[in-house]
Amino acid sequence: MKFDEAVISGFSETKFDVATGRSAYDLAGDVLAGLVEATGIDRNEIDGMVACSSTSEASNNFWSPFLADYLGLELDWCQGMDLGGASFTAAVSRAAMAVQAGACNTVLVIAADAPTTENRSDIRAFRTEWQDPVGLMGPPGAFGLLSSRYNAQYGLKHEALAKLAVTQRAHALLNPNACEKLRKPLTEAEYLASRMISDPIRLLDCVMSCDGANGVLVMRRDRAKRSKMPTVRMTGYGERTHYGITDPLTDVTTTGHLVAGRRALASSGRWHADISMFQPYDDFLIAIVLQLEQIGFCKPGQGCDYVLNTDMSFRGKLPLNTGGGQISAGQPGLAGGGINFVEAVRQLSGLGGERQVPAAATAPGKAAMVTGIGSIPYIRNWSTSTVMILEGAQ
Repeated sequence: MKFDEAVISGFSETKFDVATGRSAYDLAGDVLAGLVEATGIDRNEIDGMVACSSTSEASNNFWSPFLADYLGLELDWCQGMDLGGASFTAAVSRAAMAVQAGACNTVLVIAADAPTTENRSDIRAFRTEWQDPVGLMGPPGAFGLLSSRYNAQYGLKHEALAKLAVTQRAHALLNPNACEKLRKPLTEAEYLASRMISDPIRLLDCVMSCDGANGVLVMRRDRAKRSKMPTVRMTGYGERTHYGITDPLTDVTTTGHLVAGRRALASSGRWHADISMFQPYDDFLIAIVLQLEQIGFCKPGQGCDYVLNTDMSFRGKLPLNTGGGQISAGQPGLAGGGINFVEAVRQLSGLGGERQVPAAATAPGKAAMVTGIGSIPYIRNWSTSTVMILEGAQ
C-alpha cells in the first residue's frame, strides 16, 4: 500500500520523564502546540485526528473525542487506534487513507500517555486464565519464553544484544528528549552484568516506562506546500494481525513482519539495499533481531551475526533507532510506537542535530523503514506487525 496524495509535514515530541504528574491531555497539548509552531499551519485547519490508545485513559470510552475537545479541534473525521505499539504506524496509514478518500485534508496523528503518573490498564482476556495463575510476569515473561525458544532453535548471542543496547544508548546521549535516567553511557560489560529478570531477559533488555507524547501532521500534498516543515512521503506500508493464528503449533520465532515487510517493500518499489536507516519498535532487544530476520535483512537465525557484522551507529551502514529507541529514550506507555516514527521523520527532514545521519542516507532513492509491534497474545508471537517505508521530498 502506498499513498500518493497524502504526505507528512511536521512532527512534535515532548521530553520523556518519569512521574511527571502531568496528564495525557496536558502532554498532548504540548505536542499540538509544537506542531502549530513548527509548521505554521493554523490549528483550525486540522480537520481530522487519530488518537492512539493511552494507558492513562484506558477506562475512558470516549478518549478520542474528549482529547479533540481538550485540544479545541472541530473535526470532520475522528478515530481511535488500539493496536498497542503498532498504533502509531497504523494510525498514520489510516490518516493517509482518510486524506486520499477525501474525508479530511489535514490530520493530527497523536499519541500521549503518562503511565508512571497514572496507569489505568486492566488487560484481561486469556491472561487471567492462562498466564497470571502460573506467574507469567507480563511482557518480560513472554519475551523470556520467546528468547529461550530462539536460543534453542538458533542460538542466541548475547554479545549481539549487548551491541544493540550500547548503540542505542549512544544515540540517546545525543537526544535531549530522552529520559534523563537513561542518558548515561553504557558498555557491553555493563549490559551483560545487568540482573536477570526473566531468564534470558536481562534488565537492560527491557524498556523503562515513562511519560510523554508525540505526533505528526498528515495532509494533502498541495496543502503541505504551505507548511514551514519539509515533506516526508509514505511510499509503502504493510500490516498483519494474528499471523499464524490457525496453526496449533505455530513457531513463536516467526512474526507478521514476514508478510508486512514484503508488502511494504513491494508497494514502495524499494528493496533492502535501499533502506538507509532502520527505526524499529524495540520494547525488547530480541525484538530487533527478530524483525531484521523476518523483514529479510538476513535469514532466520542469522540476526545476531547480522548485528555483529553491521555498523548501526547513526553514521554507519544501517543507522538503528537514532534517537535511542524506547530502550534508551524510555517507553511513554502506548505513545512508545511514536518514538521511532517521529525520529525517522526528523532524520528525513534533516533535523537530527548531533545525531543526523549522513546526507547519503536521505538522498533520492534511499528510504527509512519504521515498524510497529502490537500486544502479546497467548502461545504466539506479537499480535500486530506493521512496516512503513518513508522517503524525503522529491
